[in-house]
Amino acid sequence: MTTSATRWAGVPAARRKQERRDMLVEAAFTLFGEDGEAGLAVRAVCRKAELHTRYFYENFADTDALLAAIYDRQAAALAEILERTVEAAGPEMEARTRAGIRGVLQFISDDPRRGRVLFTEARGNEVLAARRRAAETALLDAVIASGGTEGPRLPVLVTAMMFTGAMSELAQQWVDGRLGNDLDAVVDHAVELSLALHRTALKLASE
Repeated sequence: MTTSATRWAGVPAARRKQERRDMLVEAAFTLFGEDGEAGLAVRAVCRKAELHTRYFYENFADTDALLAAIYDRQAAALAEILERTVEAAGPEMEARTRAGIRGVLQFISDDPRRGRVLFTEARGNEVLAARRRAAETALLDAVIASGGTEGPRLPVLVTAMMFTGAMSELAQQWVDGRLGNDLDAVVDHAVELSLALHRTALKLASE
């Protein structure tokens, strides 16, 4: 497949490369959403992006590097949304917790492919699994920091770890459709349980 000679006319080289990279990532995201990792053959991605295979290797060493780029793009988009919605929720913990949980579930509801990239397929792929572990660690650090204390006691640490793991599982089960389709109800239950766990942790930590 060849690229039209006029497609990149007048476009600076650096911008051309970035645009081709974006096209490949978007094409791969579409294929991954349909067929998972099996859909990310180099030729298939280039065909979808309408680019010659040489442009693939101009941007990525292999399909693992492409897969990492897909994950990073969706993770960055989710992080941006969460930062904005949680900040808008104000300082009260219940409101911030609700905004965070709803933000994650709404993000993957708006485009289920996002959930497949960030949560479902991450379990079976080494590249995605490593990024998912890093994301969970970042979430854990954020949850601990939100407590506003230095050197949190063991009950608080355990609670933060349980919440982090539970959120990943909640997101995956939501993607898989095992929690029904009532987002409000799922968020309500998740918030109630999260706050109860937090209250218990604070009680244990004060003893």
